[in-house]
Amino acid sequence: MPALLAAALPETTSEVLAFSPHLDVLGVMVALAIGYEYGVRRLAPHYAPQGEPAVTRGQRVMFYLGLGSLMVVSTWPIHDIAEGSLFTFHMIEHLVYGLIAPPLLIAGTPWWLIRFLVKPIMPVMRILTRPLVALFLFNATLGLMHVPGVVELMVTSELAHFGIHAALLLTGILMWWPVMDPIPDLPALSPFMKMGYLFLQSLVPTIPASFLTLGSKPLYPIYEELPRLWGLSAMSDQVIAGLIMKIIGGLIIWGFIAWVFFSWWNDEQKYGAVDHSVRRDPRCWLLYSRN
Repeated sequence: MPALLAAALPETTSEVLAFSPHLDVLGVMVALAIGYEYGVRRLAPHYAPQGEPAVTRGQRVMFYLGLGSLMVVSTWPIHDIAEGSLFTFHMIEHLVYGLIAPPLLIAGTPWWLIRFLVKPIMPVMRILTRPLVALFLFNATLGLMHVPGVVELMVTSELAHFGIHAALLLTGILMWWPVMDPIPDLPALSPFMKMGYLFLQSLVPTIPASFLTLGSKPLYPIYEELPRLWGLSAMSDQVIAGLIMKIIGGLIIWGFIAWVFFSWWNDEQKYGAVDHSVRRDPRCWLLYSRN
């Protein structure tokens, strides 16, 4: 492997746990934060609707929670343990990149700014955000990340690790798009369809999770060669990772299903039956269909 792409593998647990500042990750996160603040401050006079705040305090909180979650799993110690010792921590990274950060980033970005960002590629977004297309792209990426050769590449190449995580984050945003429904320009799902969509998403990852938990031997030889933290064998590490994928990932999805249902039920109680053929206010990235 070319030296520029290769990552030095640790030989001892002390090397795994040694502090590393990951200034490259910090630089990316700072750049994203600056871009966000520039958007909500400088672009607002030109693109935000008159008479309403360009961004709310709640949106800022959600955006920086999403950015912060990415920062936590992309730096020491989680990232270093994931690359240098335990596949379990690799799975924690995947959950954040695919299931936690994307909805927070979408919810934290004002709808008018999202529209500004995607307007140049709106025809492409109309295709990519179709539920079955988004579901396929996300789960294909997730499945590819669990192929033994790809896992070894991610462990041994910092560039590959970054690229594959970026792909998971982007396809995660696409997967969550039909649920979050951030702008009125693209077709949206009814609450019932959103719950069905999320239910399907909760089922698909159980396939790779089953391979991890029910396998008779470690699937990733590279992790057998790495130092083992806390006396955890490669096989036990793999089983725990599969359980995290299946149980924790499932709880996140089912939490969103419950949120969609109870928000729908609450609005029905407050406002009565909603005509889903009526376009909702684009400021509300919530639950009802906008045709």
